[in-house]
Amino acid sequence: MSSLIFYALPLPIIIVVVLFISIVLTKKWRRFNLILASILLLVWLSKSFKLHIPDDINKSDLEIVFWNASRANDFQMAFNKNEGVPDVMVLVESKKNDIEEFKRKYPNYYFYESDRELFVFSKAPLIIESENKSKFSTTVINFKTFGINFYAVDVTGSFDVPREWGLNYVNKQINRKDNTIVLGDFNVPYESIYLKQFKKGFNHAFNEKGNGFRETWYNNIPLLSLDHIWVSKDLKVLKTEKFYTKESDHSMLKTYIRK
Repeated sequence: MSSLIFYALPLPIIIVVVLFISIVLTKKWRRFNLILASILLLVWLSKSFKLHIPDDINKSDLEIVFWNASRANDFQMAFNKNEGVPDVMVLVESKKNDIEEFKRKYPNYYFYESDRELFVFSKAPLIIESENKSKFSTTVINFKTFGINFYAVDVTGSFDVPREWGLNYVNKQINRKDNTIVLGDFNVPYESIYLKQFKKGFNHAFNEKGNGFRETWYNNIPLLSLDHIWVSKDLKVLKTEKFYTKESDHSMLKTYIRK
């Protein structure tokens, strides 16, 4: 129940509700409501809106993309949205990709298909270390490519499954905090207490080098930051971008990393 309330009332929604209530209040209480809304707006902006100067990108730096494709998009749509083929891409909730067709179209690249709508692409050879699924439908794939350890994460979004169960499962799967990137749909915002372990051991790519609102959901409205790219502190985040999309209710995330 607490999860449902939390998801239904992100700060932007609370601000709108406070302003709406002001319409029916007396002048005295309307002033109080407007002050409250202003304070909440400042809190939201200070936490969610980021401004950074990106570093220069070299050819040797890695371009890494994550997207919740909302079951309507495949790799080709993701490449098009990204305006190019990145070094590494992870899709969750993607429609059935024809991996053999993509292999024929991109014969020098590497693809991996999970049995749970989770797909991995890399320009370098892929080594799948493990694929683990909880009984409540949270998936974590550990793979290696470009000499970096990756974890692709898809936490169940069901309201009848406590987020604590999904994130505790993910935390148990992450057994490395060096030379590691964790990316996926965590279905909890950055403020969640269940991301405490990540905040200690990793840098948040958007917080480090992103510009604009951090939130990736819902339908281009910056309500909740459910999608994350976490980068171990021995790797350098150079630049992070967020792409608004009409094709999915989640924005696409891209970050550039230097080893």
